[in-house]
Amino acid sequence: MTTTQGNLASLSRYVVRAPNWYSSVAVALFMAALTGMAAFDSRFLLEDAWEGVFYIGLPTVVASTLTPYVDRKFGGHLSHNGSSLLALTCELVLIAGLTGAAAVAFLTSLGQAFVVDALITALAAVFALRLFVLMAVSRQSLPVASVAASIQTVAAAVLLFVYSGTMRYLEFGGGPITRAFLYRPDEAPARIRQLQYIDPGQFALLATICVLYAGAVWLFLTVVDQPWKRSLGVSVRDFVRGFVGHLAEDTRELETFFEDIGEEAIVPVTVLSVRRPEGSEKARFVLPMLHPGPMGDIGGGNLPRRVAEAADGVAFPPHATAGHDFNLVTEREVETVIDTARTAYQRIEYEDAASQSVRVEHGEAVVTGQAVGDSAVVVNTFSPTCADDVEYAVGLSAATEARTNGLEDVMLVDAHNCNDGLDGDDLGHVVPGSKRSFDLINGAGKVGERLADASRGSLSVGVAWDETDWEPEDGIGPLGIRVAVFEVGGQRTAYVLIDGNNMEPGVRETVIEAIEGVDRAEVMTTDTHVVNTVEAENQVGDAIDVEELGGVVQSVVDDALADVEPVEVGMATETAEVTVFGNDRTEMLASTANAAVSMGAPLAAAIVFASLSVSALIFVLVGL
Repeated sequence: MTTTQGNLASLSRYVVRAPNWYSSVAVALFMAALTGMAAFDSRFLLEDAWEGVFYIGLPTVVASTLTPYVDRKFGGHLSHNGSSLLALTCELVLIAGLTGAAAVAFLTSLGQAFVVDALITALAAVFALRLFVLMAVSRQSLPVASVAASIQTVAAAVLLFVYSGTMRYLEFGGGPITRAFLYRPDEAPARIRQLQYIDPGQFALLATICVLYAGAVWLFLTVVDQPWKRSLGVSVRDFVRGFVGHLAEDTRELETFFEDIGEEAIVPVTVLSVRRPEGSEKARFVLPMLHPGPMGDIGGGNLPRRVAEAADGVAFPPHATAGHDFNLVTEREVETVIDTARTAYQRIEYEDAASQSVRVEHGEAVVTGQAVGDSAVVVNTFSPTCADDVEYAVGLSAATEARTNGLEDVMLVDAHNCNDGLDGDDLGHVVPGSKRSFDLINGAGKVGERLADASRGSLSVGVAWDETDWEPEDGIGPLGIRVAVFEVGGQRTAYVLIDGNNMEPGVRETVIEAIEGVDRAEVMTTDTHVVNTVEAENQVGDAIDVEELGGVVQSVVDDALADVEPVEVGMATETAEVTVFGNDRTEMLASTANAAVSMGAPLAAAIVFASLSVSALIFVLVGL
């Protein structure tokens, strides 16, 4: 992950999951009741609370209830939970505006007219906020989105129209029926009666300011959208709708966006199978040369678990040498990968011979390998120095280098087990041409040379796994901790796989030091992105005690040692045609998104300031 990709991932902390609609409505009514007790002045406190619910809470409830139906009628996507949260947010904007205006009016000579002007401005601001969200989330045009966006403002305006005495200005044709239903200022609370006789011109002013704010919203979205359309050919609103929808509502719309920017790719899928002499599968290592991202279960984010569920034996889906450019764009693509792995599995030819494991340190690369028949498993780590993903091209080159001395297939695993998070300018991405890329390529070549010449002996394998009590919030995914012990000629090598996304610095070394009963061990992570729905960072060892982790790993190693028995082993590779993000598309997406955020904040501030200034000018001109 590069710095710009890390900045994009960190934006997830600003997105909250929308609460259930009834929770938002309950909070809205409670806040309205509190505001009523503070603002109104009747004889009874409960009556004040009821009046607050009526005048402030009722428009919120109306907007919360009607907005999803109106929005979806025009092809929108706003959910009931999202609608209620939006209505509650707008209610808080209205309360804050009125409270601030009342305080200013009390401390100055501006008087009640200023409160009325602030109320008009706050109702227009509510409309603008709702319009912005609906245009971004539902991807609708301005005129269409305005229908649903106006519900909360219109509901509040209707109550003002009926209970503020406005109908007194319209009595030229009115009669008893008109007065009975549309003229009730005497029924308004004492403090609301101070607002009566809001003439129709005020409502025309509200409509005018709403039009002004709608233009400001359109201008903001249009300007921010231009970099996306030029660089990616898509709209920022598609990305926002999918991003927020996934994190706040758990929708799949983000995959549609990724499909639009995706590219076709051919990726190797390597399978190593371990079976008992009678033919039942004991363990299966599956390594698609893909990245399990981008987040949660979107695209290939849950790839390790899906791969594990498709295996007959205990599955080991370690991390491949691929970065975010090789994220699958949709979860459907995972089926293609699983089908390809199944084809490779069916082609495997088994034998009982394997070599002892070897380890080579070349520069910062620490490469561990073990031959199985004419093929080999090779695991690389840069620990104790920090690194993140290894580029696809670097991995292909390293695997090819390892095969130059006669190995048929090489399963090259990125242990992905030491990183210092999203801090700093260099997040450890191993790119072509870097010193680390040559350390890995040369180290893999040396391991391949030693394994090709190494003597073979009978192989015994023991496996075990523990789901653990940890959750994704702790940095551990549903596959927990899995261990495979390979024994050849009295040498025991433990391969530990933890279902997590990288490790805090030093965790690998602490865990390896805790392991007893084996001659060599390596600790790997799956790089699952299930743990990243919690936060952009959530590495193994960040939220859990490392000493406790070492104890759990030792327990699983003990179970694997007790399970060691003679086996047969084989490896095969097939290629899959899938749609991935594409070369440099992740970097382009991250750069565009970060630029939009950097530009959007000051642009939004400038537009808000300009809109409020024009609103103030309008009020001044009207008052002259």
